[in-house]
Amino acid sequence: MSDEPSPPAATLHAGRVVGVQPFPCDDGVISAQPRTVDIACTRKPAALAATIVGSSMAFIDGSVVNVALPAIQAELAVSVSALQWIVNAYMLTLGALVLVGGSLGDQLGRRTIFIAGAALFTAASAVCALTPNAAALIAARAAQGVGAALLVPSSLAIIGAVFRDAERGRAIGTWAGVGAIMAAIGPVVGGWLVDVWSWRAIFFLNVPLAAVTITLALYAVPNSHKVDAPRQLDWPGALLAVLGLGALAYGLTTASERGAAGLAVLAWAGGGVLMLAAFVAIEMRSRNPMMPLDVFRSRDFVGANLVTFLLYFALGGVFFFLPFTLIRAYGYTATQAGAALLPLPVVMGSLSRFAGGLTDRFGARALLTTGPLVAGIGLALLALPDVRTRYGVGFFPALSVLGFGMTVTVAPLTTTVMAAVSEQRSGIASGINNAVARIAGLLAVAVLGIVFLFSYQAALTARFERLQVPPQQRRALLMLQPLASSQNKPGDKDEHALAATGVKPPPGVRDAGALAAEAISAAFGAVALVGAACAFGAAALAAVTIRGKGASRPTR
Repeated sequence: MSDEPSPPAATLHAGRVVGVQPFPCDDGVISAQPRTVDIACTRKPAALAATIVGSSMAFIDGSVVNVALPAIQAELAVSVSALQWIVNAYMLTLGALVLVGGSLGDQLGRRTIFIAGAALFTAASAVCALTPNAAALIAARAAQGVGAALLVPSSLAIIGAVFRDAERGRAIGTWAGVGAIMAAIGPVVGGWLVDVWSWRAIFFLNVPLAAVTITLALYAVPNSHKVDAPRQLDWPGALLAVLGLGALAYGLTTASERGAAGLAVLAWAGGGVLMLAAFVAIEMRSRNPMMPLDVFRSRDFVGANLVTFLLYFALGGVFFFLPFTLIRAYGYTATQAGAALLPLPVVMGSLSRFAGGLTDRFGARALLTTGPLVAGIGLALLALPDVRTRYGVGFFPALSVLGFGMTVTVAPLTTTVMAAVSEQRSGIASGINNAVARIAGLLAVAVLGIVFLFSYQAALTARFERLQVPPQQRRALLMLQPLASSQNKPGDKDEHALAATGVKPPPGVRDAGALAAEAISAAFGAVALVGAACAFGAAALAAVTIRGKGASRPTR
């Protein structure tokens, strides 16, 4: 049977907006699927619906959970580092195992792995909803990530296997369009569930969605395989990727509380780096590596992945801390915080068709220089608002500019990745780039957590020194301890944290909670500026590493 991939990526749509952040190369994975498979599909609309519901369930999980983090912190009484791991446990297993998940679908059947992923994701979601403490929640989130690592690549492969030629283009357009809508409404609906019921409701919501997904998959999706799929999978590489990234992320997260020079921090981070070095060594020797290193011989591929890493590092950190800041410092409800994120997906969804044709006209290098540059300006603008700034003159224009920059960036990024390798390797190249984006987000939450807490504590200490607040009254606020009440005016929640110390505020320090809100806003500004620097760095790297418009595609 023929195993030819689809036409070149120049025909692809702009990247799909998922979980507020637009992950690259999802449509590239679809388009790289062979034109012929072993089993045909006779119920294509239902099969497409199954993949849309299933992938959307996993894709929007991150942004919805981010909106719920302050409520989770209040109920479970956890530290900021625990909140980081509630997000990173999911991103760790998803980012490290997504390539193996795709290979499992090729070997054992795409429908089999798709349903297994949906079932595991949902079972873990139910555990998340019922969890009594942070440790159980983090463990369940890691299991969710494993489910998503099976579910997401299988859903993309199913679309590529079910649809052919012009049908495939329309299916990608439908999938991406619905995904953009889900990205826009997901955080708003999730925030509303948090406000009206509980943060636990956002996890229970996955149960009926999964029931629909599995039913449609059993009804409509054929259990197709990749005809020449390798028999052996790279389990040693997958294990080392999880352990190495996990140890590195744990060391970096711990550094925000224990200091970067602490022995435990250096041991965890150093151990993680050593395990990642062992991962590279295994990939060099493996017959069927999950990440073939020969694709990195292409300068364009290396450049595109460096751009991806820096840009998605910036986005991952900013969109972890932005809802937290809006709720803790600005007094937003969870619903309002979710709605505040809307400019990014709305701008990208509105301009994606316009951006899709720009690559052919201007070339990838021009767009991958301009797009991150504009995105960096948007990120820098996010650093300007303080607690007295209105949304319409602060966050709205910044997120709109960021959305425009990402619209310009994502389509040529996908094109560059797929054009940098031969057509036979375009699927694995797209998968690697997608994994790089997710791993960048994982490391961003860990690294920028150090920036956030250091900046917050420095800003708050300066304010306390000015007001001569006694040391025994500072700890609750300095450590960003859990909130003691629900929605209040900006700073009110942290007034309760101060009251929890049992010490009366001294005269003239009645607004200590408001000072904490100002410090949180300043800390987010520092995170946004680091993100802007990363975006500007991505623009510079694109200008240096990406070849010009006329570059040819490798044939081998």
